[in-house]
Amino acid sequence: MKSVALHNLGCKVNAYEIDVMQQLLQEKGYKIVPFDEKADIYIVNTCTVTNIADRKSRQMLHKAKKMNPEAIVVATGCYVQADSEIVEKDEAIDLAIGNNKKGEVVRIIEEYLSEHRASDTMIDINHTDRYEELELKKTADHTRAYIKVQDGCNQFCSYCIIPYARGRVRSRRPEQVIEEVEGLVRSGYKEIVLTGIHLSSYGIDFIHKDSEDYLEQGMNEKDIAQKRGYLLQLIGGLNELEGLERIRLGSLEPRIITEDFACALSKLDKICPHFHLSLQSGSDSVLKRMNRKYNTQEYANTVEILRRYFNDPAITTDVIVGFPGETREEFEETRKFVSEIGFFEMHIFKYSKRKGTTAAVMKDQVSDQDKNERSEQLLAIESQMSETYRLSMIGKTVMTLFEEKKQIGDRMLWIGHTPEYVKIGVESDEDLANRILPCMVSGPVLGGICIAKTGNF
Repeated sequence: MKSVALHNLGCKVNAYEIDVMQQLLQEKGYKIVPFDEKADIYIVNTCTVTNIADRKSRQMLHKAKKMNPEAIVVATGCYVQADSEIVEKDEAIDLAIGNNKKGEVVRIIEEYLSEHRASDTMIDINHTDRYEELELKKTADHTRAYIKVQDGCNQFCSYCIIPYARGRVRSRRPEQVIEEVEGLVRSGYKEIVLTGIHLSSYGIDFIHKDSEDYLEQGMNEKDIAQKRGYLLQLIGGLNELEGLERIRLGSLEPRIITEDFACALSKLDKICPHFHLSLQSGSDSVLKRMNRKYNTQEYANTVEILRRYFNDPAITTDVIVGFPGETREEFEETRKFVSEIGFFEMHIFKYSKRKGTTAAVMKDQVSDQDKNERSEQLLAIESQMSETYRLSMIGKTVMTLFEEKKQIGDRMLWIGHTPEYVKIGVESDEDLANRILPCMVSGPVLGGICIAKTGNF
């Protein structure tokens, strides 16, 4: 029996795909071992979102070869797809499997084992409309499952290489998503998270260039997808599944949040009021250079709509500091804007050049010192906003999905999450794993965890 060690880098879509690859290998009799142990085969699911991600991908692949020089080292994913020529020359890599080929991992590995070579391991990702069907039956997380429903991106933000690594938008048929989720619910999962490379574009490839729709004045692909409600239809179908308790959405583009969209979501009882709306900058001039498709006023309107239809929803976001040409005045616009919005959490990224993108060759690249200073300022704001949101939970009764028991300081607590994705901790001698219980938040907040008590309130 061959042993396989797997390691994932990057996004939730990558995490879903490596879970499926592990599942496929286990079904064929391969023994799964931790990545830091000696294995016959190492698989690294790579990321290429930044140059730093590329470097980490290479480091993990070389680490695998050092742990066992006789092992087969397999590189999969976005770094492989974006830099295939470099990957082919890397002596630490025995096999390279591109995107849209991960579902064939067993066939490719076994072909290599028998013939010391493998065929058909890569496709031209930018010229395919085929969605690679994968199906997950279980994950390492026994309460929450991430479900990939969409791949590819048509946005071409000036800093992003992902459209070239993932190709154009391809969506999974809703009946196949529902079938997968039904299986996970039967296995005990209570919460699903819908993910995709560009989730807001789900369904635009179902349109098939319908001439009548495209002739509607001022309507683009995303507008049509939204009008036809592909994502809403999918969510609505999932909302009807018996046994499924929660539906959480992955990252959304602000423009998908219209009055109608928010109103429809608010009527679905399983939707979690936790919305990750990608911002990237609070300066309109920077947003334009980034080739983002909205401005700050539109973004603020989106947040206002969500807060009108949901009671104090958790709004989270991503922000890039030090984008090429970002002046101190532009950064100040961002600092002021995020403070006014009042996020639950912000993920702050220092801009990193990505070879092959428009932004990489833009003039007036920002110094590392300025990036560090700006990052620190936003991190301080983020910390304060997060604390304020958590403190606002004190005195409230919240439904909490419990996951694991952990030592927090001198206390042993069961840890779970509210629908808003606020972390809750309670002391209990009972086994609370995978149970949803009402909790009264009493405080204090310890290390980002709201202390609470279970009971009927």
